[in-house]
Amino acid sequence: MALSLADAIDRGLTRHSLRGKRWKRIGSKIYQRADAPENRIAVLAAWQRSLPQEAVFCGTSAAFLHGLDFDPTSPVHVAVPPASGTRSRAGVHAHRTSIRSDEVVTLRGLRATTLNRTLMDLCIQLEPVEALVAIDMALRRRKITRTELTSYAAESAGRAGSARLRELTALAESVDSPMETRLRWLLLDDGLPRPEVQKDLRDGEGHLIGRADLFYRAARLVIEFDGMNHKERLVADDRRQNKIVNAGYRLLRFTSADLRDHPEVIVAQVRAALASPRPRV
Repeated sequence: MALSLADAIDRGLTRHSLRGKRWKRIGSKIYQRADAPENRIAVLAAWQRSLPQEAVFCGTSAAFLHGLDFDPTSPVHVAVPPASGTRSRAGVHAHRTSIRSDEVVTLRGLRATTLNRTLMDLCIQLEPVEALVAIDMALRRRKITRTELTSYAAESAGRAGSARLRELTALAESVDSPMETRLRWLLLDDGLPRPEVQKDLRDGEGHLIGRADLFYRAARLVIEFDGMNHKERLVADDRRQNKIVNAGYRLLRFTSADLRDHPEVIVAQVRAALASPRPRV
C-alpha cells in the first residue's frame, strides 16, 4: 500500500506514526508500509492523488504504463503546464511542457501521455541509444507502428524531440532484447553499415539452420548477442553455431560484458570482418 500524506491523515495516521518503523518514506509526502511488496501502480496512484489534476505521467513513468520495461518510480516523471506551480521534489521530476488534450490517455486509472508523445519525450530525456531501446521495444510488442511514429514526428515538426524521434524511428527495428538494440547502435554510431536484423540463415540446400540477430549479407557475417540464458542453452547454441559455420557463414558472438567493458573491441572485430575477403561457399 502506498499513501500520500493526505491519504494517511484521512485514515487516521499521524505524522509521528509515519516516521515509525512500520512505514517508509518513498517520496515527498508519499509513504508505504515497510513490509509491503513493491507495487509500482500503487505508488503511481499515490503520487497522482498528491499532485494537481493538471499533472500527467510522462517519460519512463508513462512508458511503464504503456507496457514497456522501464522503472516508473526512480523518480516519477510528470508533465505539467509551463505556468504550473508544481516543482520537482524528492521522488518526482516535474517537466514543464505543453501537452495537447489528444496526447493524454488514461491507463489503469492513471493519466499519462500517449505512447507516441511518450517516445518523443524519451528522445529528450534519455541518451539516443536508450530512446531507441524504447522505440524498438514498442515496435516489437506491437504497441505502435513505424508508420504511426513517422507520421507523428512529421506533424510534430519543430517541437522538442521531434527531430530525434524521426531519426531514431528510421533506425528502429523489431528486436528481441534491449541489448541487441545497444549492440546495433554501437555499430551504427561508429559509422559501420546498417546490418539486417533477425534474418533467417539457410545452408546451400536451402534448409533453415538458424536466425541471425544481426547480419551483413555481402560479407556473410553473422553477429550474435549472448544473453543471460546462453549458459542454459549452451549445447543447442554450439550445435547451431556449427551448422552456421559449416554453411559458409562467419560468426561473431558478444555478451553484455563486451558491450559494457570493451565496446571498441566489438567495433574493431566487426570492422575487420567486413574488410576481409568474403568466405567461399
